[in-house]
Amino acid sequence: MSDTNSDRPGTIAVHGDHASRGGAVVAPIYQATTFAAPSNEEFLDAANREFTDAFYTRYGNPNHSQVGELVAQLEGTEHAIVTASGMGALSTMALSLLAQGDHVVLQRTTYPGTTSFITGLLEKFGVTASLFDQVDPDSLSAAMRPTTRLVLLESPSNPLLDLTDIRRCAQLAHERGALVAVDNTVATPVNQRPYSLGADIVWHSATKYLSGHSDVSAGVIAGSRDLVERIWRTHLAVGSVLGPFDAWLLLRGLRTLDVRMQRHNDNAMALATMLSRHDEVDRVFYPGLATHPQSALAREQMSGFSGLLSFSPSGGAARAERLLDTLRLTTRAASLGSVHSIATRPSAMWSNQSTYRDQQLGDTDDALIRLSVGIETTDDLLEDFERALLNTSTSE
Repeated sequence: MSDTNSDRPGTIAVHGDHASRGGAVVAPIYQATTFAAPSNEEFLDAANREFTDAFYTRYGNPNHSQVGELVAQLEGTEHAIVTASGMGALSTMALSLLAQGDHVVLQRTTYPGTTSFITGLLEKFGVTASLFDQVDPDSLSAAMRPTTRLVLLESPSNPLLDLTDIRRCAQLAHERGALVAVDNTVATPVNQRPYSLGADIVWHSATKYLSGHSDVSAGVIAGSRDLVERIWRTHLAVGSVLGPFDAWLLLRGLRTLDVRMQRHNDNAMALATMLSRHDEVDRVFYPGLATHPQSALAREQMSGFSGLLSFSPSGGAARAERLLDTLRLTTRAASLGSVHSIATRPSAMWSNQSTYRDQQLGDTDDALIRLSVGIETTDDLLEDFERALLNTSTSE
């Protein structure tokens, strides 16, 4: 499926699936659960073909294929499949690649759902796991064992925006015979292409930036045709199936991914810069800032720095909550990657999950706000934050 021409992301997102639309300018919705065949020969071919989208929707659907075609081209991989959620993508991938007695290495700072699935559920079935510090690639080597089969990376991480040297970690993992899978949800293929940096698999919670409108739950897995076929066969058994209409909504979201990410990038950089200079803000975490400890790595492996940032206003958790109450253009909600600006205080969101809170946040104070910057007009966002910081000021 990988694109061989020189088209850039914006063009790929609009035209990459042109051949599969059957002449329609906008892809139709294939709401069918099953597909008829005019002959027994064609029925058997559809039933036994890899990645079939003309047999039964659990196997595949034309809307699934169109999304897979676009994401594979955007990520520079050979193939991609869709699932019903980002966790559906992770669990299907892990179940297809791991067996009893295998070992997994994952980052200490990664999405809590990933940690929970690997260190909790899979350990019940004899798969062990170790954690490593993503900012120190050498710690990956120390965490690996002869039975390590899979290394899971996420860069930038959520919510502290630490980076992983994907190229170096992939090299270390491959030297030990392990596969490398990268969660590219926060960066998106517009800003970062892990496959070109040595990753074997790229996966997304497409609920976030790929769909981009807070109206779809979906996941995507991309990689070589052989690996994705192996995962697809497990997908048939697991059944984390994306509905055709949701696949169509995801396809529509992908059309504008490039232009949305440019605005996300610009808005986040503007806000991060303003917040980093503000007297009422203690710390800002954003890889696009020159003050980020991994800014050199960010510029080496990313072309843009996405729309997620975190910051700690002065005055503690109570002040942070007042700030969230005062902001006019920011919604207090979970998730990220929407056209709307969304913010939450992670220590409150994870208050009943102390293990994950401590793992994700380290010694960061409880005032930390995770902000998914939307695509609102930049000046309006800046004015809204300036006003909210002023109106909740701790200064006398």
